[in-house]
Amino acid sequence: MAFFSKLKDRLFKSSSKLEEGLEAIVEHGGEEELVEAAEAEAPEPAPVDVQAPVEEATPEPEPEPEPEPEPEPVAVSETPAEVSPEPEPAPQPVEKIVESAPEEAAKPGLLGRMFGRREAQKVVRRTVDDDMLESLEDLMITSDMGVDTAMRVTANISERHFGKKLSVDEIKSVLADEVTRIMEPVAVPLPIYPKRPQVVLIVGVNGAGKTTTIGKLASQFTAAGKKVVIAAGDTFRAAAVEQLQVWGDRAGVPVLTAPEGSDPASLAFDAMTQAEADGADLLMIDTAGRLQNRSDLMEELAKIVRVIKKKDETAPHNTLLVLDATTGQNALSQVGTFQDLADVSGLVMTKLDGTAKGGVLVALADKFALPIHAIGVGEQIDDLAPFDPEEFARALIGITD
Repeated sequence: MAFFSKLKDRLFKSSSKLEEGLEAIVEHGGEEELVEAAEAEAPEPAPVDVQAPVEEATPEPEPEPEPEPEPEPVAVSETPAEVSPEPEPAPQPVEKIVESAPEEAAKPGLLGRMFGRREAQKVVRRTVDDDMLESLEDLMITSDMGVDTAMRVTANISERHFGKKLSVDEIKSVLADEVTRIMEPVAVPLPIYPKRPQVVLIVGVNGAGKTTTIGKLASQFTAAGKKVVIAAGDTFRAAAVEQLQVWGDRAGVPVLTAPEGSDPASLAFDAMTQAEADGADLLMIDTAGRLQNRSDLMEELAKIVRVIKKKDETAPHNTLLVLDATTGQNALSQVGTFQDLADVSGLVMTKLDGTAKGGVLVALADKFALPIHAIGVGEQIDDLAPFDPEEFARALIGITD
C-alpha cells in the first residue's frame, strides 16, 4: 500500500474531527442548492478540433482513461541530493497499480451517464462571512494548528473568498491549498554531505520515537547504498540499546554500545573515531530522552554536542528533533528549547496515526520554518517516509480522492 494511502487512513482522527466541524459550520447558516449532476460529476467534454473536416467529426469510441501514475516509493535517505554531482539513484521497487481497476469497473454505461446528467443533487453552501470565518478559525485552533496559524489562514480565505458561497468539499479544497502553501517551504529532504562520516544526532523527549526512527533511517540509508554506523547513546536505558541492536541486525548495521550508566558524550566521541576508521558514510547517534524543562538533562545534551565538536568542529552535521504528534501544542515548546541548546537542523514527526492533533505540524512549520524531513504513521519500516506537503494537507483535511 502506498504511503499516502496509509497516511489518509491513519490520519482519520484528525481528518474526521475537521470534517465534522466543517459540516457543522456549513450547515449552520447554509442553504441547499440544486446542482446538476453534470456540474459535480460529469467530466468536461473533450475540446473539438475546429479545423478538422466535417467527415472526420464522426464520434469515436471514448478512450479509456489512463491510470494515474503511482508516486515512486522513495526512502527518506534516497530523497536528498548530494552536494557534489548528482547521486546515482538507488534501485527502487515497483508496485503494481491495483487501485485503478475498481474505478474502471465502477464507470457507468452510456445510458447511466445520460440519465445521470438529468438528475440534480442537493448541495449545502454557506456564504463566507465574518461569522463563518470566526467558526473556521476556532475549528483550526481546536485541531492544534495554533492561534497565529489559524488567524493567518482565515485572513487568506477572507481575502480570496469573502462573499462567495462554498460547500463542505469546496472549503476542504480551500483549506488544503492553504495548508500546502504553509508546508511547502519546509518540505526539505535530509541533506547528505560529502563529509565522512556525516554525524547525525537524534534528540527528543522521552517516548517520542527516537530509537525507532534511527532504526528506520539506518535501514533506508543502507538500502540506498550508504555505510551506516549507529551509536547507542542512551546509556541509561537498556531497552533502547536492545531495540537499536535489533534494528542494526535487521539492516546489517553495526551498533556501538557502552556499559550501562556510561558517559554518553564519551561514547559519542569513541563512535566518531570508530566510524572514521571504518570509512562509514553516516554515524547516527541516539540520545537519551529528556524533558525540555529538566535543565540537568539538557546540559548533558549540550555536553554531547561540545564533545562531538572537539572531534570535528563542523559536527554534528544534522541534528534531528523527533516529535511525538500526540503531544499537540507542547511540541512547540520542545522545538524552542532543543533549538536553543542543540541547534536543531530538522524535524521528524512520529505517531501521526494515533492522534487527532496532526494540525500541530502546520503550526510548527508556520512558527519555526524548520525543515520537516520525514513523518511516521506506524511501526513498520515503510511507515516512515519523506514529508510531502500536498499529500499531508489532503490527508489532514480529509480529502479522500
